[in-house]
Amino acid sequence: MKKTLIIILVLAFNLNGFSQDDADVKKSNIQEYTPSKLLKKGQWDIKFFNSLYTQTESTDSGSRSVKIARQNFFTNTTEIYTGISANSRVNIGLIFQVRANTFGGKGAFEVFNFENNNTDARSGLTTLAPSIRFQPFSSVPYFSVTTSVYFPIFKDTPNAPYLDKRSVFWETKFFYDKTFGGDKWQIFTEVDLGFNFGEKSQDANPENANIGERFANNSLFLPFSAFLSYFPSDKSTVFINGQQTFLIDLGNDFAQNYTQLGFGGKYQLSQVLNIETSIGKIVAGNNFQGLGQTFSLGLRAIF
Repeated sequence: MKKTLIIILVLAFNLNGFSQDDADVKKSNIQEYTPSKLLKKGQWDIKFFNSLYTQTESTDSGSRSVKIARQNFFTNTTEIYTGISANSRVNIGLIFQVRANTFGGKGAFEVFNFENNNTDARSGLTTLAPSIRFQPFSSVPYFSVTTSVYFPIFKDTPNAPYLDKRSVFWETKFFYDKTFGGDKWQIFTEVDLGFNFGEKSQDANPENANIGERFANNSLFLPFSAFLSYFPSDKSTVFINGQQTFLIDLGNDFAQNYTQLGFGGKYQLSQVLNIETSIGKIVAGNNFQGLGQTFSLGLRAIF
């Protein structure tokens, strides 16, 4: 697993060898290629995004905060897309995720040991998702839709620590952004609509299933997100963001919600490669929702 991560990083930094002088562009990629903007035919977009969520607080069955032993959740999400239409209105792609979690008070950085045991650590390649992006209206180039189906591909291990949701997850994302103020400001909005398929957790056989990984089955995942970005230069941006998320019970007798606030920045390292970092904090939640912090670092190559 570590070798795979190193190979992807090396590939990304090799792509950085393309200089900014190789072509004349009106905008940098961080200005032009927001999630709302689709690729031209033959273009490629590779995003290598890492996030570490760590928590020492959680809500009880209501919204009251309680202290817990530290829990840590690392996620690497790799997205690969390419443009396939001459009018730049259809992209196809593949997404896969690697996760590593630790429990019981372990330090936040111990997730990077990628351990597996039956007590307080678990890791592995968890999901694989074919994906398609499309622009439904040619007159609105900065509105797009991405729909993906995530398949859990990790082994179902009874009594093991939690790794990921045990459900087929169909997610559709709606993106829109608008630049204003002489190209110095940008507002980006996202609405997601996701459905978690699968049996109820109480119906799973405890002898061959990790029941805790079925908590979200038969539920609707509904986040609303907004980002406000400022561009100090054409190669850099800083942003603040907020998100309100609901997990709506559709048959599994479990529902949650949370509010998250954050900030971050992006920098265009070259014509091909940019880097992104951000910090988020869950400030409110309900029904055993963690109240932790997320630290993220990503690399994105467009060529």
